[in-house]
Amino acid sequence: MSEFTPVRQLEVWRTLGDGRQVAVGRLAQNRQGVFFQYDDAYCQAFHNLAPFQLAFDTRLQAAPRSPHRGLHGLFADSLPDGWGMMLMDRLFRQHGISPHDVTPMDRLAFVGEHGMGALRYSPASALGADGDTAPECSLRELGEQARRLFEGQTDTVLASLAQAGSSGGARPKVLVYLSPETPDRASTHPRTGLEPWLVKFTSGTLALGHEEGLCEAAYLTLAQRSGIETPSWKLITPPEGSPALGWLALRRFDCSASSSERGRYHMSSACALLDADFRLPSLDYEDLIKAGQVLCASPAVGRQLFRRALFNLFACNQDDHSKNWAFLLDDEGQWRPSPGYDLTFSPSPYGEHATAFKGYGKAPPLKAVQVLADQAGFARWREARETIEEVVTAISGWSSTARALGVSDGVRREIQQRLNATLEENRPLWRG
Repeated sequence: MSEFTPVRQLEVWRTLGDGRQVAVGRLAQNRQGVFFQYDDAYCQAFHNLAPFQLAFDTRLQAAPRSPHRGLHGLFADSLPDGWGMMLMDRLFRQHGISPHDVTPMDRLAFVGEHGMGALRYSPASALGADGDTAPECSLRELGEQARRLFEGQTDTVLASLAQAGSSGGARPKVLVYLSPETPDRASTHPRTGLEPWLVKFTSGTLALGHEEGLCEAAYLTLAQRSGIETPSWKLITPPEGSPALGWLALRRFDCSASSSERGRYHMSSACALLDADFRLPSLDYEDLIKAGQVLCASPAVGRQLFRRALFNLFACNQDDHSKNWAFLLDDEGQWRPSPGYDLTFSPSPYGEHATAFKGYGKAPPLKAVQVLADQAGFARWREARETIEEVVTAISGWSSTARALGVSDGVRREIQQRLNATLEENRPLWRG
């Protein structure tokens, strides 16, 4: 590509649960920044996609300079993080475009209709657009190329891999449509007979190496036993000769169960809803619980979020930042918490959670958790403690669950030791 012209305007569309697409508004960029304007017809017929941050009318609304790199949080949610951003940058370079010249608006155009959630952006970038004419691809080829890229063994990025890498997170993964009968058959675009999945690949350079997928599968099982809703999942066998042990595939919860698999739910992270920078410890469970109750107009939501917060605490999932919490909006305007995701063993270097427990990054005192329980809507502390005991009991099944899924003895013992220490450190919460 010899010339690169930055994007100045984008039309924003929303895909509804039945697959219909409606115009949401327009994004425009000039030297002063990025601006958004809702479409009047959308305001008359639908609901605010960012109720804490955007006025629901047709006024021109400027994006804050931070924390979303000059975008409104609503749209920044459509962009990938470390892994997807790296793929995007390398593909730009392969076409003679310096990533330094690429704006967030250009990146939205690249994402087009391939992001998580219900939003799509038009006109889509020629680099990212494929439409229904895109050929199907091999999941095994995508997985092996993703591993080689992640481990620095190649610099070449397949367009299909960059296109499928529009989800968040720093680790290699793809958004693809898979055949229930033929696991290797994949497409980056919805097709009849294919189902929407997010597939997480592994690498020997990850903290848990090629056992990352197995460990997360075990954690999803423990979360389900704790009473936490999670996505449907399955483990995919990697190709013969691959060092990978199992790729974790998660059924996408932002896609509706319509027969065409083209319906979507709008999805917004706590990062976007609250302008809480996921790169910093900017969120507290007290604020998250309050926001969830207000957004979903349901006190019961607070108890769901409390249960998940305590699971993160006792399971040592300390990567619980604002992008790892999301809410879904249906066509009738009802919000609900998304199923729990990125639930896995993830200790931080300093032993602190990204989201604080009433100001405490670790080992929150009993009084702090009692305040959270009260905010969550428990009538008595005894009820909250029963919830904690259910979580602790479920997590105690780590070793047997991990063994059944093929986690090695060494990794299983390493995690068990950390879980034991965390349990002891927080004993006052479930014995108090």
